[in-house]
This record gives sequence, C-alpha cells and structure tokens, in this order.
Amino acid sequence: MPTRTRNRSLSVRSKKESTGGGISEKSLPKHRFTMASLRGMQQPDLSKKLYKLIKTENHAISAYETAGRERAAIASQLSEWGEATTDDAVSEISDKLGVLLAEIAEQEDLFAQNLEDSRGVLKQIRNTESSVQPSRDHKAKVSDEIQKLKYKEPQSTKIVQLEQELVRAEAQSLVAEAQLTNITRQKFKEAYDIHFAATIERAEKQIILAKQARRLLNLLDDTPIVPGDTHPPFESVEAARQILNDAEDELRAWHPAIEPIHTSAGNLGAGAMPGGVMPGVGNGMTYGGEVMTEQSLQDTHPAYREKAARSRSTSGARRITSGSTVSTIASPVAEAPEPPYPISEAERREAAQAAAF
Repeated sequence: MPTRTRNRSLSVRSKKESTGGGISEKSLPKHRFTMASLRGMQQPDLSKKLYKLIKTENHAISAYETAGRERAAIASQLSEWGEATTDDAVSEISDKLGVLLAEIAEQEDLFAQNLEDSRGVLKQIRNTESSVQPSRDHKAKVSDEIQKLKYKEPQSTKIVQLEQELVRAEAQSLVAEAQLTNITRQKFKEAYDIHFAATIERAEKQIILAKQARRLLNLLDDTPIVPGDTHPPFESVEAARQILNDAEDELRAWHPAIEPIHTSAGNLGAGAMPGGVMPGVGNGMTYGGEVMTEQSLQDTHPAYREKAARSRSTSGARRITSGSTVSTIASPVAEAPEPPYPISEAERREAAQAAAF
C-alpha cells in the first residue's frame, strides 16, 4: 500500500515574506478606510504590525458579535415558524430547539467578550513597543551624528560629547529593550492563554448544546402517512423539557479541563524587571512607564558601567573603588585628555596647560 503523505503547510508565512518581501496584499482582509486607518499609519515602526493585528482582531470580534445576534434572531424565527405550522410536535420541538440555538448564540457573545479581554492584553505589548521606539531612534540618531562628524570634521571636539551621549543612550536602550522583552513574552502568553481557553470553552459548551439538540430531534416522529391519516398526538412534551433541563445542568457543571499555561513571570516586578529590580527615580527619561536616571542605569548595567568608565577616563579624574562604592576624586593636576583625532605638539602643550587650571 502506498503511504499517503500530508501536504500541509507548517507556517502561515509566505515564501515571499521569508525572503523579506512581506505578506501578499491579496491575502489580507479588506476593510474600509477610517480615521483608525490613519492612526495606524502614524504608529511607530516597532508597533505597526501589532497595531494592525489588534485592529483586525477587533473586526473579528465584531463578526462574532454579529453572528451571535443573527443566531438569536434565527432561534426566534424558528420557534415562530414551528408555531405557524399548526403541527403540535413540530411546534414543540422547534420551540425547544430555539431555546438551545439562543444559548448557542449566547456562547458566541461570551466568546467575543473573552477575545476582547485577550485583545486588551495585546495592547499592553503594543504600548510598550511604542514607548521603546524613541529609545531606538535616539541611539541611532546619535550614532549617525558621530559618523557624520568623523567624516566631515574628524578634529571636532563635539565627537567626545556625542560619544558620551551614545554611551548613555545605549544604556537607556538596554533597559528599554529588557522591558520590551519581558512584557512581550509575558503578555503574549497571557493573551493567547485567554484566547484559546475561550475557544475551548465555546466549543465544548456548543458541543453540549448540539448533542442535546440532536436528542430533541429524535423525539419527532417522521413516519410517513397516507392521505387522510394523522400522526398520533405528541406525547414527549415532558421529555423535551427534561432535555432542556439536562442541557442546563451540563452547562452549569461544565468546568475547564485543559492543560494550564505555565509562566515564570511571577517575579516580574515594577518596571518590568525581574526580582523587584527597580530603576532609580530622578530626573531621567521614561521608558515603559518607569523613570530612568543615568545613575540607576550605571548601577543596573555592567555594560554601561564599563563604557561610562572608559568615556570618563579622559576627564582628568582618579576613580577610587572601595567594595561596591565608586567615587570620583578630581586630581589637582590632571593630564590633558587624549582627543580621538591627531593633533600637533603645540596643541598638545596648550591643552595640557588648560587642563592644569
């Protein structure tokens, strides 16, 4: 026997996207242009994709809400139609089926509410991405300015200042990127934990209702009759009511029996830092909702401490380290700092004299 193989894609990403071309526009849903579309165009580059996802999720939620309302209308219309047939059996069964269909419609609405909760969690990631974008832009801007100066004015003294500014920008970026990573991973798991738990709940409850609806259909006698004959009176009214009671009892007794989503983000403290690590508060920049100072960054990030020490080594000061405390004592006669560009001997002597004062 030949072996049958599945021809199933293991990724929704197109080959074009994997090579950097992006997703085909034909595969994306089309929605009318609104003010929300304009706001999406103004989003930072870092948060644009998630902004679109959240917006599309909102369209899907609206579709589920609409489906719930339509199903409820269908349930009512089914009951009215059954009553109009003047067939007692059809009238009774259609009325009870309408009740179950209305409950199925209610599950659609509850599902939409849970999706909205999941969407709200994704917004926290989007907001964090938006707050991190200025950090990236600032670091890139300072780096570009340094490169331009080195090319146009290699002897400019502004280069040293910019390099020190780049050190601070890189340290601030380290904090912002760490916050983004922590928030993204935690909230990504949390959002889709809610999403798929809601999917399972909706599916299992609708299965319960659908099975009871099939029990109702079995109460209807569809034996063909000849002209002039009639079906016997419908005697399963109590059985039909009991089916509704059984459905209600099953829904009430339902509880989720799903694999829990494990998380290690319980020790994520304020500022989206592990173990309660809290950057210092002062006159600093704000990233991810927390105020960062240069001193707190220096204490938190060894990489920044090394770069800062290296950049400040030209200031003519002696750094004395005692345990974990770092203090700076100005030298009475400091040596002239070495500029990052070649200078003449006369300029070197002049700089040394200026540093002595």
